Amino acid sequence: MKSRTIRTTCAGCVAVLLAGCLTACGGTDDPGDSRPQIGIDIPRADSDFWKAYAKYLQQEIDDQHLSVLPPTRSDGDEATFTANVHSLAARHPKSVVMAPQNTMATESTLSDLFRANIHAISVDTEPEHGSVYMVVRADNKAYGTKACEFLGKRLGGKGKVAELQGALSSINGYERSAGFAACMKRNFPGIQVIALATEWKGDVASAELRSALAANPDLNGIYLQAGGVFLQPTLALLRQQGLLEPAGRSGHIAIVSNDGIPAELDAIRKGDIDATVSQPADLYAKYALYYAKAAAEGKTFRPGPTDHGSTIISLPNGLEDQIPSSLVTKENVDDPSLWANHAAG
Repeated sequence: MKSRTIRTTCAGCVAVLLAGCLTACGGTDDPGDSRPQIGIDIPRADSDFWKAYAKYLQQEIDDQHLSVLPPTRSDGDEATFTANVHSLAARHPKSVVMAPQNTMATESTLSDLFRANIHAISVDTEPEHGSVYMVVRADNKAYGTKACEFLGKRLGGKGKVAELQGALSSINGYERSAGFAACMKRNFPGIQVIALATEWKGDVASAELRSALAANPDLNGIYLQAGGVFLQPTLALLRQQGLLEPAGRSGHIAIVSNDGIPAELDAIRKGDIDATVSQPADLYAKYALYYAKAAAEGKTFRPGPTDHGSTIISLPNGLEDQIPSSLVTKENVDDPSLWANHAAG
């Protein structure tokens, strides 16, 4: 894995809304609306996880009775993200919900917001430079560690595991990779990890995995760092090559994913994959907007336990609310508390 300068506490990858719905259902430019306005930049819409997040975000705008500006969309492009945030700032909101995908290139943009007295709330990604009011994300190193521990035990500490990594320029990809690698080295030295760079792209992941399978026909485990973009390409490839044996049957390749989308839960029920670490899309939406509203109202927070089962930690440039995540297996896949079991279609 590439070396990288990074803080020990960080935050992850953000929100996606449906711009048309937000404009029609929640967005407003009404000068007579006295509620503090909130800006939202939609980071991407290329996975089921972020599509679900978008729907939850709209629900929360309605439930929390918020006034939001018409959202912008950056589609994972750094230049577009920067332009969008400056466009939102020009409308003078009190706070902006965002998800910078290149978390190392945020200082100038966040500094501009700070000087304009606009609070930044980052969802799922932790800006590494520049002031941030609150980061809302889960512990991404723990994602990698949970995946490692499950796979390591399932494989009896022996074998070969292909790891479909997210972009290492992304704090989520880096932290998931770091957590996975450290756990494997410490607890399962008999397992060979084959790290595959994907840049969060499903087609790249499929091509890399195809090559890995050709070179390692004895591969018996796979870790998908993002089920939203990697699940279907992976299952399609294994099916095409006659390698998609159900869990419990000889020849089954153990698979652990991240995201917790409905398709992953269905795949667990079918035995196509063994587990996933559920990112709480519903809680990301709820608390991103909760903190955006709180910032607009001048409220402050301190490190420590919250009243919603999480813990706020200090960052060098702000605070982070670490939302709990859970490992989902066949034993608890039908748990009604999992957001994917009540996600709107």
